[in-house]
Amino acid sequence: MPDAVYFTDSDEANALIAQEPLALLIGFALDQQITVQTAFLGPLKLKQRVGSLDAAAIASMDPQELEETFRQRPAIHRFPGAMARRVQDLCAFVAEEYDGDVKRVWTDATNAADLRRRIGALPGFGKMKVTGLGSVLALRFGVEAAAELVPEHPTLGGVDSPEALAEYQAQKRAYKSARRGQDRAPAQPAR
Repeated sequence: MPDAVYFTDSDEANALIAQEPLALLIGFALDQQITVQTAFLGPLKLKQRVGSLDAAAIASMDPQELEETFRQRPAIHRFPGAMARRVQDLCAFVAEEYDGDVKRVWTDATNAADLRRRIGALPGFGKMKVTGLGSVLALRFGVEAAAELVPEHPTLGGVDSPEALAEYQAQKRAYKSARRGQDRAPAQPAR
C-alpha cells in the first residue's frame, strides 16, 4: 500500500485516499463533472465534517443531514444533493454486501472478471470508473486481479506524483479531443 496517492494538492487528502479504501471509492464516486483534485479532496472534507469514514455510519445518516454536509462551504461537490445520495448509496452497498470492509471488493475477487463485476456493481460505477479504479488498484496498490483492467490509454493508475497528475490531465484532454474528432468525422460514401 502506498503512503499517498497524488490525486489532489493536499498531502492529507492524498494520504487518506491511500490509507482508507472507502476514501478511494468515495473519490471515484465524486469524480464526475468536477476536477480530479476536487473529487478526491471530497473524502477528506467528508471525514472532517462527519468525524470518520465509516460505511455503515454514513449509510445510516439522515439523507437531509448528509446533503447539508455536502453543501457546507466549501461544498464537497458542485451537485451536493445528487452526490450525497450517491455516496450514501455507495456506503449502504459496502455496508450490506461487504460488512463495511471496502477492501473485500478487491481482496475477495477471484479474477479480473470477478473484480470487474464487483466494481461495476458499486452504485455510480460505470465502465469508465471500473477501468479507472481497476488501474489504480493494479498500478498503485499491486492488486493482481486488477492487472487486466488497465487500458492502453492514460488513467489515474499511472499517476505517481503531482507532476504525473498534471501530465495525466493533459493526456486525458488530448485523448477526449481526439475521440470527439473521430465521432464527428463524416462518413465515407459506400462504393
